[in-house]
Amino acid sequence: MPQHAQPIHRLVPSPAGRVHLAEQGSGPLVLLLHGFPESWYSWRHQLPVLAAAGYRAVAVDVRGYGRSSRPAGDAAYRMAELVEDATAVVHALGERTAVAVGHDWGAGIAAHAALLRPDVFRAVGMLSVPYAPRGGPRPSEAFAAMAGNGGDEFYVSYFQEPGRAEAEIEPDVRGWLAGFYAALSADSMPAADAPDPHFVSPGGTLRDRFPAGRLPAWLSEDDLDVYAGEFERTGLRGALARYRNMDRDWEDLAPWDGAPITQPSLFIGGTRDASTMWLADAIDAFPVTLPGLVSSHLLEGCGHWVQQERPGEVGRLLTSWLAALPAA
Repeated sequence: MPQHAQPIHRLVPSPAGRVHLAEQGSGPLVLLLHGFPESWYSWRHQLPVLAAAGYRAVAVDVRGYGRSSRPAGDAAYRMAELVEDATAVVHALGERTAVAVGHDWGAGIAAHAALLRPDVFRAVGMLSVPYAPRGGPRPSEAFAAMAGNGGDEFYVSYFQEPGRAEAEIEPDVRGWLAGFYAALSADSMPAADAPDPHFVSPGGTLRDRFPAGRLPAWLSEDDLDVYAGEFERTGLRGALARYRNMDRDWEDLAPWDGAPITQPSLFIGGTRDASTMWLADAIDAFPVTLPGLVSSHLLEGCGHWVQQERPGEVGRLLTSWLAALPAA
């Protein structure tokens, strides 16, 4: 069997109990952090590429997901707690430092790991969601103000009420995930003149606006089975808890209001991802907020799931960025 042929799975201790991870390769540690609603598996294409390039690539199940611990109480999923988990993984693997790379919510975890623990995280890569320093109004108020025409509710507000989204998703996890992944993928998202799938109509569900009967090209039936199998076993409470801590994070991070991230950084997004459109001002502010930025890339015609929609491009961008970093 060739070297780095398959990832090795293990559990390591964390403040919440345990973190499940998939590890491939040897060399400087690159910690890969997924977003919602995903798992370590969303990095399946990058693990062997990073391993072949001479890195110890480690993709975790974030707290609340997969085989990692799912502590009780929403407050256990604050950003500060997730940064502690990331730090614990680095130390449990016998390393002193790591590069953090994250997608979606994982991009936020990676960014705040770099911000809060610069002694551990020497560089940060963010996919889909750009870094925006803490500041502005209370997040719940800001998202409530994003209500659409006719009283449509923004999905983040919808996710914040405990039990509400679970009641929509958990009766048909596989079908809901298929629709959600399709809604945010470049090749299967609704047409520009269709109702926006990021909003919920009064009395409706998020799923009402998902495309039906079609998987995006990057997602096979077997891939969907992996994701669905994990969430069917765990439920969605731990995953959705991240959305229910945004106000707590805003309070916790007050000492870092407006703080830049100074380590070498990388951003990769898709031109057809709503995240890069809504947060275009955050991308424009990178010279101030990310003074160590090495490169920023918007992949033309790519949706939200960048490392799965464009695994080849993302692999090349990651490895070239990593190769240019100062030695660990």
